Amino acid sequence: MRPIVACLLLMLLPLDPILGAEHGVILLYHHVATNSPPSTSISPTDFNRHLEYLRDNNFNVIGLDRMIENLRSGTPLPERAVAITFDDGYVSIYEEAFPLLQSFNYPFSLFLSTEPIDNGQRNYMNWDQIREMSAAGVLIGNHMVDHPYMLQRQPTETEQQWLERLEADLLQAERTIAEETGQSHRYLAYPYGEYDPAIKAMLAALDFVGLAQNSGAVGYSSDFLALSRYPLASIYANLATARVKFETLAFNVSQVAPASPVTKSRSPAVTLKFEPGNYNFSRISCFANSQPIPMHWLDQDNGLVELIPAQQFSGRRWRYICTAPDADSGRFYWYSVQWINADD
Repeated sequence: MRPIVACLLLMLLPLDPILGAEHGVILLYHHVATNSPPSTSISPTDFNRHLEYLRDNNFNVIGLDRMIENLRSGTPLPERAVAITFDDGYVSIYEEAFPLLQSFNYPFSLFLSTEPIDNGQRNYMNWDQIREMSAAGVLIGNHMVDHPYMLQRQPTETEQQWLERLEADLLQAERTIAEETGQSHRYLAYPYGEYDPAIKAMLAALDFVGLAQNSGAVGYSSDFLALSRYPLASIYANLATARVKFETLAFNVSQVAPASPVTKSRSPAVTLKFEPGNYNFSRISCFANSQPIPMHWLDQDNGLVELIPAQQFSGRRWRYICTAPDADSGRFYWYSVQWINADD
């Protein structure tokens, strides 16, 4: 066959349906148990249901490192790509989640706070168990030494001293993980999902990737110093709602103002800039605590909107969530704005 004819025939062939995605989803779990705090727990039965659903509905569970590297380089992911992560290092991950994930042949990542493991703290794995998981291909990431509130400064600490202390903690945890497992990916999962621009700048200077806990899909334009993950525990472990999140797509959106998620307001306003995608700006909806947030379009043709909530929010952390239906697939674009009141 002549080369030009062969090329024309190849052009007529259908594209591989699992190639070409610009979006992925990162899932976050903590305990896989029934005797641990409900706010950070999913039962082994429900966790198994999640894995069965991913298997039976043509999801592609891939390693977190592949997801991050592909998105940073603009390399397409498989369709419906999902990465599974765990934070902290609880023993239920080894006893319950690890065997289940192996039975499905699914890769996953584990973010460790090293001090509880060094101290043999109750309900945590030990280094022998972690080395076994590492040898089986589990990616081991950083969750700081003692799971600190990273925004919290000591009484007489300057900003420079605060950042130097955090840097020392971060690098000590990275050294310990490398010594114990041979792995060093320079991935940090922020404890409690808390960060601010100064912490992100520290990570950037140290060539770390940051993973947050604000929900949403990830894509080429995501913030690689605060990648979204879906926490799936308590009521959010329910498969009926979790499966919608498995399917989500990443908005290309930037937060115009304010620059920091840290706020003293109990009803902070935010300005967002949505770039064009396979959705209509008029169909974007934003909400918090299941209540709609009024949307004030500053320039709807160019996706510029201000959210000014009518309600007051309590607690240390809360989120505004924005979604829009994809024009073709029925899936949803999803983005969340993280807020932290560090005085609470």
